[in-house]
Amino acid sequence: MTIPGKGDAAAAVERQLGGRVVSVRRQPRWRPTWFVTVDRAGETFDVVVRGERPDSVMSPLRHEFDFHTLLEAAGVPVPHLYGWNDDLDAVVMEFVPGRPDFDGVADDDRDRVVDEYLQAMVAVHRLDPAPFRAAGIREDATDAHTRSQEQSERRWRAQKDWPDPFIEFCLGWARRHPVDSRGRCAPILADTGQFHHEGGHLVAILDLEFGHLGDPMLDLAGWRMRDTIIPFGDMARLYARYEELSGEPVDLEAIQRYHFAGAFGNEMMFAAAVHHPGPDTDLMTYMQWDSDTNLMATEFLAEYLDVELPTVAVPAARHTRTDETFRYLVEKLGRLRPDDADLGHEIRLAFRAARHLQRVNEIGEAVIEDDLDDLHRLLGWRPGTWHEGDEALEAFVLADADTGRHDEELVALFHRRNLRLHAQLGPPGSKMVRHVAPQRFDGRPWM
Repeated sequence: MTIPGKGDAAAAVERQLGGRVVSVRRQPRWRPTWFVTVDRAGETFDVVVRGERPDSVMSPLRHEFDFHTLLEAAGVPVPHLYGWNDDLDAVVMEFVPGRPDFDGVADDDRDRVVDEYLQAMVAVHRLDPAPFRAAGIREDATDAHTRSQEQSERRWRAQKDWPDPFIEFCLGWARRHPVDSRGRCAPILADTGQFHHEGGHLVAILDLEFGHLGDPMLDLAGWRMRDTIIPFGDMARLYARYEELSGEPVDLEAIQRYHFAGAFGNEMMFAAAVHHPGPDTDLMTYMQWDSDTNLMATEFLAEYLDVELPTVAVPAARHTRTDETFRYLVEKLGRLRPDDADLGHEIRLAFRAARHLQRVNEIGEAVIEDDLDDLHRLLGWRPGTWHEGDEALEAFVLADADTGRHDEELVALFHRRNLRLHAQLGPPGSKMVRHVAPQRFDGRPWM
């Protein structure tokens, strides 16, 4: 096991923990993580080596480590930390057994686990903020916009060299509808819904990279998006249970606005990596996340404004001279099954990118024409190219940002654009183009 620029990571783990590294497995995902089995005096145990986030560092890994340390010291169920590894600039922690989802799990068992998670979340929210402040944990609890949102916007603008009318529209709406935290400030998990369970009980809360001091309502908001991947149960019922456990009322208006900020915030976080990917960028994962949560943003606005969401007809695939070349490339990449796990992960990334390009080749030009037709109706003139269209739409959005006179019209337009973009991520029926809308706040089903 090696980490670029860090040398032999197995040797570094052995120096930290003693014993001998028996096996190493890279987790095939966008964040560098390794599962390591160590033999020490004839006893084997597993640890996780967790590296820094590439492309989108919201908080340094050291911040995550410090937050995790404080939760463990307070008795919160989190993986045990073996410590910081100076050689790797990485965290070494306990390998937690269990599973993150509820596929095939009985509803009663799921509800018990989720209730235990709620109890743990409330315990985190009740912790004294003072030790977290003393440790330098980031604090975001202003009544207008949280500092993290302002910092995210500054980072996004510093990197932005492309027209991005949708994010400008979302930022304008958020400025006109600021969150009021009502002075609430506590340790929070921020990226909620990540835990392992086993035997019908919670084992540990995982992935504390966004943990900080902030409004507990943010934890209840972020959970909604993960519920589209791992169904946790009725959110209204879970909110009522949170009130019962915490003794504090749930502020649904704040949750709604945090939910919206989190939805469009994904693209702000990953936009630079998508527009200018590096060799280690998990491009298609970021594109799918951005597209999926952008749809959640327009879905929320439609519910909030009480307007009907439009649908779009996916264009028929056209035939081009490169059809067979794309087919050859996709099938070739799909057949490669190397023994090396890292190489297999790289090939998988290339395979997904090739399928995306294949789909763009099939319907991309028709999508651009449909987008430009929408702009013709909005602007009264038709831009000549997609880039000219994005620039013109961004200018229109910025001119409307302070008043929101065109909100309803723009929500419908952006939802159509988001649907068309999502349809280009991969072939019909693939996981890349699957989308599940979050539970509505009013409890009604989506039509």
